[in-house]
Amino acid sequence: MIKKEMIAMLLAGGQGSRLGVLTAKGAKPAVAFGGKYRIIDFPLSNCINSGVDTVGVLTQYQPLRLNTHIGIGIPWDLDRNVGGVTVLPPYERSGNSEWYTGTANAIYQNMNYIETYNPDYVLILSGDHIYKMDYEVMLDYHKANNADITIAAMPVPIEEASRFGIVVTDETNRITEFEEKPAHPKSNLASMGIYIFSWKVLREALIQLSGQSGCDFGKHIIPHCFHKGQRIFAYEYNGYWKDVGTLGSYWEANMELIDIIPVFNLYEEFWRIYTKCDTLPPQYISPEAKIERSIIGEGSEIYGEVTNSVIGCGVVIGKGAVIRDSIIMQNSIIGAGSKITKTIIAENVEIGENVETGVGEYRESELDPKVYAFDLVTIGENSHIPSNVRIGKNVAIAGVTNPEDYQEGSLSSGEYIIKVGDVR
Repeated sequence: MIKKEMIAMLLAGGQGSRLGVLTAKGAKPAVAFGGKYRIIDFPLSNCINSGVDTVGVLTQYQPLRLNTHIGIGIPWDLDRNVGGVTVLPPYERSGNSEWYTGTANAIYQNMNYIETYNPDYVLILSGDHIYKMDYEVMLDYHKANNADITIAAMPVPIEEASRFGIVVTDETNRITEFEEKPAHPKSNLASMGIYIFSWKVLREALIQLSGQSGCDFGKHIIPHCFHKGQRIFAYEYNGYWKDVGTLGSYWEANMELIDIIPVFNLYEEFWRIYTKCDTLPPQYISPEAKIERSIIGEGSEIYGEVTNSVIGCGVVIGKGAVIRDSIIMQNSIIGAGSKITKTIIAENVEIGENVETGVGEYRESELDPKVYAFDLVTIGENSHIPSNVRIGKNVAIAGVTNPEDYQEGSLSSGEYIIKVGDVR
């Protein structure tokens, strides 16, 4: 039997509904980040940098792009004969077939995969956070405390604490209380959704709670183990960590990359972030182009002005176009003379000439105020915006739009055009 000390299970099946039209056609972990990366590159790179060479990636919602991106794991050196990366979608079993109904249920349905490696420890990761962490140091901490479960936790502002699972610890860092999204948090130490379990403990909990629909780590497994008196410790992390689950936090995390000295450095030699790279020509910057504080992807052609923006690979920015405070994902085209401000443009979008985005006053979204709550314009992939239209703030657009979709050539703040089925 193959034996691995620790294997990782990476939960990457989420829709990421708070990213609105950005995740209408793909899972959140597959969303582009920082020009040439995808969100899932971060936990995968952390695994290989930490010496964890066996990773099960659990996919569910719109998995095609994620599967294509991961392939057999070559960019992360995870194409191994033993271990490596394995994509684990839900599958039909004799007698029944079911979707993953919760984070722990997804692990429960893949217990056979874990058993194959007979690990001492199982590392549970989420596929939608941006951070660098050495999981080996966390494992040493787990062993030193003779812990059953170790939860990575970090201090957050107390006013934000009710968005997280909150832990209260004693002087040895042993967890004495665990509350999932409490209305009145007793501490500001938040669970990061990164767990190391001793496999025996996890296996027993999964089997005992297997009948529970929507079985989840934060809501069910951790409280269950806690009530059984198991040794649960908090591993405090103080580095950069960003949950890019909302349009606002996703935009912010991208913008932080272009600071003169970025808080989060993508280019450190000793902790590299790996990704699937297509062979692309270098970027072309025309003599009349102006670029300030921006990331420009390979294969892009810049004929206009780009300030404070993240531009993906293969993007074309036409003459006289001005891009500010925006994210433009790969293979999108911005027509000549367009002014793009505080806009997130997904992949393969075509914007006509003399289009203006982010104009006028902020208004609440008519589509979904919980999702579109920032003064960002969000344009879903494969969309088309005709020439000479003006688009307000806090707007969502998805699909191929025509001049007649824009009343008197404009779309006011808070409005939306969704052409590709209901992608709210």
